[in-house]
Amino acid sequence: MVQKKGSTPRLVADKRYGNAKKAAKPAPKTRKKRAPRKLPRGPIGWIIALFRWVIRLIWGFTWRISFVSAVILGLAVAYFALQLPEPSALLDGRARGSVTLLDRNGEVFAWRGDQFGGAITTETASPHLTNAIVATEDKRFYRHFGLSPRGIASAVRINLREGRGPLSGHGGSTITQQTAKLLCLGVPFDPKVWKSEKEYEAECRRTTMWRKAKEALFAMAMEAKYTKADILNIYMNRAFLGAGARGFEAASQRYFGKSAAQVNAAEAAMLAGLLAAPTRYAPTNNLSRSQDRAAVIIGLMEDQKYLSKKEADIARIAPAELSEAAEAKAGGYFADWVMDSGPEFFTRDTTEDVIIKTTLDRRLQTASEEAMKFIFENKVREGSEAQAAIVVMSADGAVRAMVGGRKTKVSGAFNRATQALRQTGSAFKPFVYATALDLGYSPNDEIVDAPLTINIPGSGPWSPKNYTKDFKGAVTLTDALKQSLNIPAVKLSEAVGRENVRKVASEFGIDSDLAAGPALALGASESTLIEMTGAYAGILNGGSSVTPYGLIELSLLGDSEPLMGAGGGIGERVISDAAAGQLIYMMEKVVSQGTGQRAALPGREAAGKTGTTQAARDAWFIGFTADYVAGVWMGYDDNTPLTGVTGGGLPTEIWHEVMVRVHQGLPAHPLPMVAPVAPTHSPQDVAPIPADDIADTVLQRVLRGFGQSSGTGNRIDEIDENRENR
Repeated sequence: MVQKKGSTPRLVADKRYGNAKKAAKPAPKTRKKRAPRKLPRGPIGWIIALFRWVIRLIWGFTWRISFVSAVILGLAVAYFALQLPEPSALLDGRARGSVTLLDRNGEVFAWRGDQFGGAITTETASPHLTNAIVATEDKRFYRHFGLSPRGIASAVRINLREGRGPLSGHGGSTITQQTAKLLCLGVPFDPKVWKSEKEYEAECRRTTMWRKAKEALFAMAMEAKYTKADILNIYMNRAFLGAGARGFEAASQRYFGKSAAQVNAAEAAMLAGLLAAPTRYAPTNNLSRSQDRAAVIIGLMEDQKYLSKKEADIARIAPAELSEAAEAKAGGYFADWVMDSGPEFFTRDTTEDVIIKTTLDRRLQTASEEAMKFIFENKVREGSEAQAAIVVMSADGAVRAMVGGRKTKVSGAFNRATQALRQTGSAFKPFVYATALDLGYSPNDEIVDAPLTINIPGSGPWSPKNYTKDFKGAVTLTDALKQSLNIPAVKLSEAVGRENVRKVASEFGIDSDLAAGPALALGASESTLIEMTGAYAGILNGGSSVTPYGLIELSLLGDSEPLMGAGGGIGERVISDAAAGQLIYMMEKVVSQGTGQRAALPGREAAGKTGTTQAARDAWFIGFTADYVAGVWMGYDDNTPLTGVTGGGLPTEIWHEVMVRVHQGLPAHPLPMVAPVAPTHSPQDVAPIPADDIADTVLQRVLRGFGQSSGTGNRIDEIDENRENR
């Protein structure tokens, strides 16, 4: 082949190999598919295949159900969270208010109702307190989301091991769950639904599967909306801690007399220990048991590093002690009486926080309790179930001390000083003599103590007898009262008129139904100790009626002006000053020379009257000095007769022990006695005077200057001037 001129020749590579093919690219690596494992043939293969299918089916359902459940759970939690108010609105959850009682010096001595001492928070509370609460109730509080599966599982295991149901006993609840329960899962108290707050709380504490599930949702909602501090604040302010205390501030004030911000480790441990069983571990019920519980809490705080070993040892060596007011439990009977006698909407059913200043004198209260204890420990046979009651008051009716039974550290107990209606016996006789003296008789007038029979319509003849079963013949009125002779008292009552006696006794404050027959003079009627003591106060103050009272003023917490003042005191005149002074003279002879000699006080004038009822079912002594009036009753609650006890015996000795202690350190003042005028009557020959004529008779006697002899005019003026001071 001829190449054309001027053309470029083709370049052709040299052929190294003759007929070699062009090199091929390497094929990509491919992963060999693993052949499916062949199932064994026969029934075993079928079973395995079925099992695999079930697993796949379950998994399919599970993840779908779990997803749907999570959505529903989230929506439920969100719903509850949206319903929750601001945490500050949940701190005080009481449906009712509280009453704080102050003594005559303005110091707290008792609490009633649900006490709320004010809001306390994690920032204002003592760090020991918040640490003790967390260590005791929920050590994982700061790490969980409202529930503690580990705690619930542990509680269920313990309950089953102890033979209870899985939800009975230990609950495994977190602080958040407990707070949800305190909030009653957001259901407020409605008086239309629940009869009382107690019934409402019982419903909130009821444990069922549905309530536990709802509680868990509510707890998670709280965790979603509130901080841990918010939840703990609500818990600390709403928890019930015994003795009517709601919240740790109220409990700290109640038991220690200080704010929860000031409690030390030992006190914080005692407060936290109350959460498990507030009534059982309340230090006012059993201090040593409460201290033992606190020691357990201190150990938990040490284990969880809230306390060093040294701090824990100090807390164990110096356990928490009660404040003086809490330890004394002063005036339990008195406080109950004030609460019962005050307006219901400010005492028993108050929705406000009320402060009541009272007449109580804690020194006199202690004196009365110690006197009662001394006599029963030293002069009453062991095992005796006899009871006694004491009332001490001023002459204007201000009650200074009250003991309603042998157990003095009580609250809500039967009060024998105010609630027990008992026959008064000879303790009623001063009102017979008061009537006679007011009608013009003299303590020196004579009366014949001789056999007497009175025909009572519908009952037949009645013949009263003296306790000594003998007759004294002609005796003065003073001697008749001094020796507590029955026949002269009946004769005198018949002479002046039973209606007059009944009128005088009633106006002196004995409100109970008074006997209609001649036995009226011998105390056949029933009365309470506080009524009788108040009536004797009327004699001491110069003859004016007295309404015993314990409330001085009532105000709402935070208000500067009281809502109401005292509800008692001196009332209308019943007998004249002169008659009262002469009666005091006669009653002084009862103590210095007569049946009440065991009541005599060294270096101090005293007057009074013994009283013993039929078969010695009741024994009384009521008397007074120039400073105080005191009444003592003794007997059995079931009316069993006393053995070897009369009014001049143990009741008089109790009175003596009370008044010796009451007057310790006080200067002696003379009684406002009036010396008797010369005898003017022979009572057995005097016709009865109608009750309507008493006022006219008194007026005529005053106009003619009755009782002004022997210097009594000056003494009467002194009585008037000093009445308010007694």
